[in-house]
Amino acid sequence: MKPLVAPAESGEATARHLISTPKRIFDEAAVSAALKDVLDGLTDPAEIQAAAVAVLQDAQKNGRAEIARAFAASPFNARPMTSAYCYLTDQLVRTTLQIAGQRLHPVETLGPNDRLAVIGVGGYGRGEMAPYSDVDLLFLIPQTPSPRTENLIESMLYMLWDLKLKVGHSTRTIRDCVTLGREDFTIQTALLEHRFIAADVALAQDLDETLKTDLFAGTGRSFIEAKLEERDARHRKQGLRYVVEPNVKEAKGGLRDLQSLFWIAKHIYSVEHAADLVDRGVFLEEEFKTFVAAENFLWAVRGHLHLISGRATEQLTFDMQVAVAEAMGYRDTRGRRGVEVFMQAYFRHATEVGELTRIFLTKLEALHVKAEPLLERIFRRRPKLRDGYEVVGGRLAVTDGKAFIGDKLNLLRIFEEALRTGMLIHPDAMRLVKANLALIDDDMRNTPEARRIFLDLMLKHGNPERGLRRMNELGVLSAFIPEFEPIVAMMQFNMYHSYTVDEHTIQCITNLALIEKGELEEDLPVASSILQRGVNRKVLYVALLLHDIAKGRPEDHSILGAQMARKIAPRLGLNKAEVDTVEWLVRYHLLMSDMAQKRDISDPRTVRDFAKAVQTVKRLDLLCVLTVCDIRGVGPNTWNNWKAVLIRGLYRQTKRALETGLEDLNRENRGAGAKKALRAALAHWPRKDLQAETARHYPPYWQGLHTASQVVFAEQLRDIQDGEIRIDLHPDDDRDATRACFVMADHPGIFARLAGALALVGANVVDARSYTTKDGWVTDAFWIQDAEGNPYDVSRLPRLRQMISKTLKGEILARDALKSRDKVKKREKVFKVPTHITFDNEGSEIYTIIEVDTRDRPGLLYDLTRSLSESNVYIANAVIATYGEQVVDTFYVKDMFGLKYYTESKQKTLEKRLRAAIIDGVARAQD
Repeated sequence: MKPLVAPAESGEATARHLISTPKRIFDEAAVSAALKDVLDGLTDPAEIQAAAVAVLQDAQKNGRAEIARAFAASPFNARPMTSAYCYLTDQLVRTTLQIAGQRLHPVETLGPNDRLAVIGVGGYGRGEMAPYSDVDLLFLIPQTPSPRTENLIESMLYMLWDLKLKVGHSTRTIRDCVTLGREDFTIQTALLEHRFIAADVALAQDLDETLKTDLFAGTGRSFIEAKLEERDARHRKQGLRYVVEPNVKEAKGGLRDLQSLFWIAKHIYSVEHAADLVDRGVFLEEEFKTFVAAENFLWAVRGHLHLISGRATEQLTFDMQVAVAEAMGYRDTRGRRGVEVFMQAYFRHATEVGELTRIFLTKLEALHVKAEPLLERIFRRRPKLRDGYEVVGGRLAVTDGKAFIGDKLNLLRIFEEALRTGMLIHPDAMRLVKANLALIDDDMRNTPEARRIFLDLMLKHGNPERGLRRMNELGVLSAFIPEFEPIVAMMQFNMYHSYTVDEHTIQCITNLALIEKGELEEDLPVASSILQRGVNRKVLYVALLLHDIAKGRPEDHSILGAQMARKIAPRLGLNKAEVDTVEWLVRYHLLMSDMAQKRDISDPRTVRDFAKAVQTVKRLDLLCVLTVCDIRGVGPNTWNNWKAVLIRGLYRQTKRALETGLEDLNRENRGAGAKKALRAALAHWPRKDLQAETARHYPPYWQGLHTASQVVFAEQLRDIQDGEIRIDLHPDDDRDATRACFVMADHPGIFARLAGALALVGANVVDARSYTTKDGWVTDAFWIQDAEGNPYDVSRLPRLRQMISKTLKGEILARDALKSRDKVKKREKVFKVPTHITFDNEGSEIYTIIEVDTRDRPGLLYDLTRSLSESNVYIANAVIATYGEQVVDTFYVKDMFGLKYYTESKQKTLEKRLRAAIIDGVARAQD
């Protein structure tokens, strides 16, 4: 009898570089001996199968453990890892075939219909497997299979499934393969990478020859178009290359892009290895090294991802990013977490994959196997080009490479010419630029013409995004502004920022260009009107370009960024006054956002302090536009009506104060105006009722609420009875929120109870105001949003009202009910947000401002307000600013005697209690 384990075919175990020795991965002799021991004497097929599977399970377990151990020791050694999993799988497939053939379905002689070849296809056929990759098998038969062949295949599959392998399989003749491959490009792709595993090698060779002549020959163009359409569809689904939780396999710049590139190359050039593409002139040697480095890195990431999750997961979720970074040896450094360094490496490789793909696709066009873009064929135009350029394949190309690099400035001029003509740059020209970045030196950077070209790329052609993004991808932006290089592909590990730092910067500049073109006038009336009136565009664009230049360092990026801007801006040709303004804008680029979102802008002191910091309307205009672009550049859904109302309100009040004088900013003026507006809104009320309403509220009430809210409270207070609770829920579409107004008898802890009730219904509080009337009623207004950051749908308001009412009446205890609801999602637990608590007695005339900066969770506001309530703290209002997993809750408070918290001892006691509430809440959320 033959040995029960087939030796590795043609010495492939030694030919392939494995991450460990073949014997450690699969000890053929030991497994063969073990199988002989357990199978000898058995005759029942079920017993034979079960006994064989038990032996193979042990071998599989030991092999996988050995590969995982070796990979953990060499976490970047991806190719030997993928080969090792293939080798282990090969041995398992061959062994099950031998057991099925020799023990389960033995025959003396094979008939013509008993011929069978086991072929690996797809990734398994390519010889690349991640720990939990699918095993795609083709059972190749010469004609209709014999009953024995069918039984053999069935037994093999059952054993492989018992080994928990995810097997995809098909049983086909050679003719079937050709016919189906012509009909379905997915099948054709799988067959493109077939590999003989076991059994009838002659049959496998026949398949190989037939596929080359009957399937692959002559189908190049249609195959390529199909693969490129697949790629485009995949990119549309996955989104931008810099999506914060990328799919390693399917995302833009991921493994599938590299595989698609090689599939097409194999189809056209009949190459077996990517290295052969250098000999064919497709890639330069350096580009091939880039290909190998990207492929190795992405496979390493995928391998660790599978091993950590214990399954075939492909998405780098936040929690997996931390775990994979740790497995690959990335550690925290000064100012940056290891996971951020890891993700920067990931995005840089993804960018390189994009560049390689672009080069390759252009080669295909030159070979006429890929059609030019349809619009370019229909609207073909030959714009008048400057000397030194020509049109090749509808793209801007360089006529003479040597002459081009003879003038350093051409490394910038080509981007200007591309924007001027509206043409894409030919990849060969991109290669030329990238290969000569060293020419961009200090001498070139300080040339007046270089400064002019660079600034014109942003200011003159109306499409700065296109020029800057291509310059960034080719490394020109970092070469021209070396300080920009560290933030290229730099990820900020949080749930707030959707883009890498460099992409965020480009998104900000894109938004500015759109505002300038008048395309966002309806959404951004204030910013649009500022630009229409006129500002120093050069200052604004340079400030946006540099505002996050110091990210990723231990120092405050605003302060360090301002210092860097003072050195960079003169190099870009700005005069002293412009440099001063750019420096100020970078230093205070978060000021307006912080003031609007973390402070009560209805408080005159807030506006006065902001006006003193800004000093001039000119600076205010620039800072307002920069702030809007900065927030909109964070992510596609970051800007909303709530933020818009806050920014507009702060801008208009500050502009008025700077133009008419800060002395106009006082409570008395606001109070008189608010009462007058309420009288006009309630003109139908009897005069006596109006007088009672305007007399029952203390001064802060008149400055803190809009007339619409004061009208609601007036109606609620009218004829209210003792013990009654009145609730009004109404969509506030102007602010993208639902306004919840509550009136009830005043007693301690009401604010906390309301916060608890709202937390129970899943409402996110974005703003809250609490006032007490002179006759003992509480008027509390909350602005709330649903889990998606939108106002509640009107159909949900009745149930919302019912739940809030039950909580306020004590029928539901918020503290108990929140235990099961106040949970942090698994993928979000990895975020570290240190808690900072500050006390400010200068920011308001009558309140102490307590700012709590910490990790957000559903029950946080309730925990904080309950802690303050138990400490006899009166909460006048709360302003909530959320930045992904981070939240800043700002409370305007007084003590029980109506005084500020001046003494350090009282502040420390409150801080201690607030921290305890946060820690207890975190423990509850982690359970």
